[in-house]
Amino acid sequence: MEIQLWRSILCPYELAVKELTVKFEHIIKEHRENDLYSPIEQVSGRVKSVSSILEKMQRKHIPMERMEEEIEDIAGIRIICQFEEDIDTVASIIQNRSDMTIKSEKNYLKHIKQSGYRSYHLIIYYTVDTLNGPKKLQAEIQIRTMAMNFWATIEHSLQYKYKGDMPPHVAERLSNAADAIISLDHEMSSVRNEIMDAQNSSLMQSNLVKDILNNIENLYRVSNEREVVKIQAEFLRVFRAKDLQQLERFHRQLDIIAEGYRAQAVYHNLK
Repeated sequence: MEIQLWRSILCPYELAVKELTVKFEHIIKEHRENDLYSPIEQVSGRVKSVSSILEKMQRKHIPMERMEEEIEDIAGIRIICQFEEDIDTVASIIQNRSDMTIKSEKNYLKHIKQSGYRSYHLIIYYTVDTLNGPKKLQAEIQIRTMAMNFWATIEHSLQYKYKGDMPPHVAERLSNAADAIISLDHEMSSVRNEIMDAQNSSLMQSNLVKDILNNIENLYRVSNEREVVKIQAEFLRVFRAKDLQQLERFHRQLDIIAEGYRAQAVYHNLK
């Protein structure tokens, strides 16, 4: 196949990866802006290389005309979670979306591969708009914890090095590492609530500080400088106290002050 044809075939998949990545990143942003714990920690995507596509077609005896139908992971999205429990939450989010249709699921958490590989895979149908109109294509979404992803990255590198014929002693070490990853995920799940509370508090403080600083900046434009300097000094005192409740009270009080100045500005503009 000519290079130009490969480009035209893969171009919609590149668009799908970009769109899907942005959509999942927006889910993270929505959670964090609303002071909510995000079940998605990070997301990445890739389009399978031409070399990898050809290798898979050769290995599975897939004819060229059936490539897009039978190779489900030309477009790939990887979603990383902090905890194993988050994986089901993310899968549920995807299942309830109207812009993604699930074709199939593979749960390698319940059915661990012989190598020790653990992950949750979804094959979805997703539609992109192209110059030739809408194109419905397939994409694979892998959902796993950070620990699972670390192990899978190492395992992939070793499989590539040994061309699928890994020495027994390396495979055994890798299997032992997979058991350790399971123990690590279970241990992290046991303190999940405490970790989430700490992260939510940190996120809430970050959002409060951002809103407070925006209000102070706006007050510089409508209030006298002496008053704003006093407000800023009070903010620094409250911030150094590291008391979230004090920071929330200061935020509410500052909102009232800022609203008063906004009302004054509207009144003067109407006169």
